[in-house]
Amino acid sequence: MEEIVIKARAKINLALDVLGKRDDGYHDISSVMQTVSLCDTLQIKKIYKPNYGLKLATNVTWLAVDERNLVYRTAAYLKEVFAIETGIFIHIAKEIPTSAGLGGGSADCAATLLGMRKLFKLPLSDDDLMDLAVKFGADVPFCVHGGTAHAMGIGEKLKSLPNPPFAQVLIVKPPVIVSTGEVFAGFTMDKPTTRPDIDKIIHHINQGDLEGMCNEMGNVLEAVTIPLNPQIADIKRVLMAQGAMGAMMTGSGATVFGIFEKHHQMEQVAKAVKATFADIKEIFLTKFEPRRFLR
Repeated sequence: MEEIVIKARAKINLALDVLGKRDDGYHDISSVMQTVSLCDTLQIKKIYKPNYGLKLATNVTWLAVDERNLVYRTAAYLKEVFAIETGIFIHIAKEIPTSAGLGGGSADCAATLLGMRKLFKLPLSDDDLMDLAVKFGADVPFCVHGGTAHAMGIGEKLKSLPNPPFAQVLIVKPPVIVSTGEVFAGFTMDKPTTRPDIDKIIHHINQGDLEGMCNEMGNVLEAVTIPLNPQIADIKRVLMAQGAMGAMMTGSGATVFGIFEKHHQMEQVAKAVKATFADIKEIFLTKFEPRRFLR
């Protein structure tokens, strides 16, 4: 095998609660995370030119292609640790919006770990890969895992959940950039907020009850992000008014998603969102993606 093409799929939080701040500055969370079909595509290729080293390219001009890029750092780490002698070329075709709560950078990192393990036949077990993933970011282990999972700790402690009933997911990204660090810094445990009942959501997923799951969705970080970006609440209202089974901000924002049973309904709602919010250009029609084997 001389090259591999691998999908780096986005994630959404079906529920997100913050349990407290840790001594290391991170926050403990409890979250139900779900992979969706929206994805970046990575091509990883062996290069047999002398002194080629590692090169990264993308389809967008604004993305760094050096040590500032998590994919570059991940590939460089694996190349050094496992003494990979051939050159490596990686191309990232970006589709997932950045700074959006969709885990795009983490998904690309996870795809790099998975893709290089397979392409270079690296001696990494699934457990090894998960242990390595957390070194690159809190969401990377889930992006390696995929499917549906209950995430604890800083997001690295995962318990697999059954795939929920199939659903369509309309993703709406307003034209703002949200800093995850600033949102968590602005969250206080004593601030009144509605907390999602994670146990109930997991129960509904185990029972295959999509409606029950949607009714229990919640994200405590909305209490921080929405006051700074009121359009998030406006998008949620439009999605629910148009018939979404549930609508919520994912991660620290500012992306909002709505869940639908039928694709044609989601298409109609996407048109309504475009008509209502002239400034919103990033709207994606996606679906739940089940967990796939790591190899």
